[in-house]
Amino acid sequence: MTSLTLKRLSLFALPLAAVAGLNSAAQAQEWTPSRSIEFVAPANPGGGWDTLVRTVSRVIQQEGLADESFAAINVPGGGGAVAWAQIARDSGNPHKLFATSPPIILVPLAGASRYDHTDFTPIARLITDYSIILVPTDSEYQTLSDLFDALKDNPGLSVGGGSAPGSMDHISLAGLADAAGLEASSVNYIPFSGGGDAMTNLMGGHIEAVVTGAGEAVGQLGEGSQIRALGVSAPERLGGGLADVPTYQEQDIDYTFDIWRGVMGAPDMPAEAVAYYQDLFVEMQETDGWQQARDQLGWIDAYQDSEEFGAFLDQQQEQFSDVLSELGLLRQ
Repeated sequence: MTSLTLKRLSLFALPLAAVAGLNSAAQAQEWTPSRSIEFVAPANPGGGWDTLVRTVSRVIQQEGLADESFAAINVPGGGGAVAWAQIARDSGNPHKLFATSPPIILVPLAGASRYDHTDFTPIARLITDYSIILVPTDSEYQTLSDLFDALKDNPGLSVGGGSAPGSMDHISLAGLADAAGLEASSVNYIPFSGGGDAMTNLMGGHIEAVVTGAGEAVGQLGEGSQIRALGVSAPERLGGGLADVPTYQEQDIDYTFDIWRGVMGAPDMPAEAVAYYQDLFVEMQETDGWQQARDQLGWIDAYQDSEEFGAFLDQQQEQFSDVLSELGLLRQ
């Protein structure tokens, strides 16, 4: 397995009907929210979607970028499927957004959701995050090799994640295991309802390690922490609170894994609303507040507008179909 791998018109020269049409288009482009925006994280608090939703909402508010608030709402269940089913019923609503990442592709491909990315409105890809492997501070495993040697010797040992079987954390772990010389399908992956639930089970001694997003783990690492990181899936070391975490490649495991994260909207969102949100996110990424949060979380800006993001999602669907097929998890 490999890394899955980003005019000038003179109004006086136009007939009155054309001028009226231009005025209508201008008014459409000036759409702004008329009430609070529901910004859904399709999982429990503490995971990657939740981190993105709350970070974006906080920066927009602190920087005064929007008149209406972005209300963070957690809708857990089914690796995202419960939230997607709710959002799919709210077609045309310009005041409903949700955080998204590879599970919007992976979960439907595995047959765990009747809705996929084509049922929603792509707004923008925002960042790239990476996977990280965590263990308790008192764990006997000091390196990735230690962990995978133990998993190989004792297949009953398990690694947890905050996404469903065949979804993001599972795929990331399977690729890492394969690159480390294990049969990917032999690794005992335990899915939890979100990154926070996975961490609770790690600290309770129910699993050996957790695979999760680096951005959502950074706040729990450092001096006095009860967890430590064995490695991160980035091509080179990250900054901020993850500067001391070695990459997989530094440990002679030739594997990287990108976790893109972005924003989508309800089905058939009006084009003028899409344009508003695109412009808002571009403006947000230029603020000091966003850049500080991004660097602290180890994120990399990876903006794509709605059209680019939609094409990217189609490409991801093709790539992940091959990965799930290798694991025997592709819905037939």
